[in-house]
Amino acid sequence: MFDNLRDETAPTSYYEEDEVKFESATETEVEMPFARRSSRLLGMTSIQRFVIAVMLLLAVCVIGALCLLVANKIGL
Repeated sequence: MFDNLRDETAPTSYYEEDEVKFESATETEVEMPFARRSSRLLGMTSIQRFVIAVMLLLAVCVIGALCLLVANKIGL
């Protein structure tokens, strides 16, 4: 099965096939404006991320308190 594996491979490198010649930078010099980095994570602004974090914190606190009530570690 693997007896003639090396013979089946291409003798030339893939990099030699497609040589691309670039023009000099002075001939095609184009100024690119600085890209402003977006301050959005997952498409949300910082205020929206803060609200999500506070809601997650409240949900964890409520679930923890309910677990303590069910386990009878605290009482009302």
